Amino acid sequence: MRSFAERALPRLLQLAAWLALSVIVFITVSPMEFRPHDIVQVSYDRALAFTILSALFVFAYPKQWLSVGVALTVAAGGFEFLQALSPSRHARPSDALVKAGGAVLGVVLARSLNVWRERRNQATERG
Repeated sequence: MRSFAERALPRLLQLAAWLALSVIVFITVSPMEFRPHDIVQVSYDRALAFTILSALFVFAYPKQWLSVGVALTVAAGGFEFLQALSPSRHARPSDALVKAGGAVLGVVLARSLNVWRERRNQATERG
């Protein structure tokens, strides 16, 4: 029987992934004054946000890693399109590419970690 932690972790990861997506959508389409200001360059900020977002989704839905990658890569362009609808924001294809690159990086990193863990668990089970 699986422990409470083993049962709860996937749900927590799913909650974290959807919450992160909601925050990113809000920040992306809200007026500029709601955008958080940090010390890193904006391109790194965008890429890191999408790297973390896609990694969370891959950890939350490990069997759908390819769908996650495609969806978030397409979403990066969609979010930029939504910015074009806001009078205080500006959409740039280069920003969409940075976000898409971050999404791909997150998928690759999280998928690699998942595969490594699966192989390690299989080797441990074999003895």
